[in-house]
Amino acid sequence: MTDLKILIIFAHPDPQESIANQALLSEIKHLSHVTVHDLYATYPDFFIDEEAERALVVAHDVIIFQHPLYMYSCPALLKEWLDRVLSKGFAHGEGKATEGKYWRSVITTGGAAEAYSPDGYNRCSIDDILKPFELCADLCRMQWLSPLVLHWARRIPAAERQQHATCYRQWLVNPHQHAPQLPLAAGVKHG
Repeated sequence: MTDLKILIIFAHPDPQESIANQALLSEIKHLSHVTVHDLYATYPDFFIDEEAERALVVAHDVIIFQHPLYMYSCPALLKEWLDRVLSKGFAHGEGKATEGKYWRSVITTGGAAEAYSPDGYNRCSIDDILKPFELCADLCRMQWLSPLVLHWARRIPAAERQQHATCYRQWLVNPHQHAPQLPLAAGVKHG
């Protein structure tokens, strides 16, 4: 188990209809070092309590943004959260509250993996599409970790979706195994 405190900012406007995100959340809900924060349940009116959100960010080492890919971006409430919470003076500019923290995007898509390539339907790789998030992490002096992407989220077999959820949980239990740049507890070595 890790000593890192992990915050999952979950943003899905209709989570009960997302079989993929339900599988992911079901697999991780009992991890004691992980806080799952559902933005749409907390802020149905979109009025974000910036101070409360900043306190959550400060209290955690790894910030995971879990959401579906909507129009090559994130759902609207997450965009509002990014703009208001990770603002200049707190997360960038003279603010350094997020410096040294880790950012990971956990994304579900409606398209097949091959659709996310220069020759595919979307004409861009998933890395290109997620570049604005990587730039935001960099602006906030956060370390960008490789995204975890579940393509074709509603159409893949349930066993494959569950395997993806299990991999997600395994990473959360021992993030050092797959992201050696994360700091270790004293006396622990990367394996």
